[in-house]
Amino acid sequence: MKNIPRVDLSDFLSNDPKRKNAFISSIGKAFEDIGFVILKGHYLTEEHTQKLYREINTFFALPEEIKSNYEIEGLAGQRGYTAFGKESAKGKKEGDLKEFWHFGQYNIPETGPLYPENIIVKEVPKFNTIGKEVFQLLGKTGQSILQAIALHLKLEEDYFDAFVTYGNSILRPIHYPPITQEPKNAVRAAAHGDINLITLLMGAQGRGLQVLTKENEWIDAIAEEGELIVNLGDMMARLTNNFLKSTQHQVINPPKKHWGSSRYSIPFFMHPSPDMPLNCLPSCVSEKQPKASEDCTAGEYLTERLIELGLIK
Repeated sequence: MKNIPRVDLSDFLSNDPKRKNAFISSIGKAFEDIGFVILKGHYLTEEHTQKLYREINTFFALPEEIKSNYEIEGLAGQRGYTAFGKESAKGKKEGDLKEFWHFGQYNIPETGPLYPENIIVKEVPKFNTIGKEVFQLLGKTGQSILQAIALHLKLEEDYFDAFVTYGNSILRPIHYPPITQEPKNAVRAAAHGDINLITLLMGAQGRGLQVLTKENEWIDAIAEEGELIVNLGDMMARLTNNFLKSTQHQVINPPKKHWGSSRYSIPFFMHPSPDMPLNCLPSCVSEKQPKASEDCTAGEYLTERLIELGLIK
């Protein structure tokens, strides 16, 4: 596979059974084969996209002494600011060449999981407002994608709904600053698989993001304006006993002539609530495909992975 498949969410949302079934088949096959699709027809507007990019540019341009005030000890980076080079991919000693921010769940129930509150940036008030709006629009988009995945897996369409409505999802604006000297074995984001159920990525219109195919070749993942890149995470692979793929991907450093430019991207990591079982679905286990992982909850798995990333000591 040399290109990431493209799908249109408006087909799934239509009242036309043929269009809906074609979408389920297309996205299901893509997630079986490569774990990535490029999506249009989603809920996120271009206006929201442009507004959020303006605000994250303003935030990351703040002096380090101001940004550091929003790096909250004890939260394992799950809300607020994480400084440059602090996160590393699993198995890597070198920190990634990035700094980032986390917006988290706003739809917090009176009972159930307790999440940290979102951190308010007083210097850039619109940053908080537009961040919340984008978080909710991507959450709505992600829920529709999960409904299609559920139907592809022969589950009830609303199988994931209860787990993600109050899920531990994260919106992560990332800034890859200009590269000022030859990196020592470090890239903007080293090869990794995402932790969560699915990821929806804004701002992948330029080269940088690469995906590892089944043929062990790195291919570029480049979206057009108004498109999102969507990939499966390790939680989904674990749940489906690797029937659906969580694919390794990376963000490579640009050619040296472009080192002086920043790069921004905004992934939305769709997590379920911590109590969701990640036990392999019985329909995905067989003699040919024996159960590959132990039973655990999403919360237990997330903690294990945050330790591996160096965000929990």
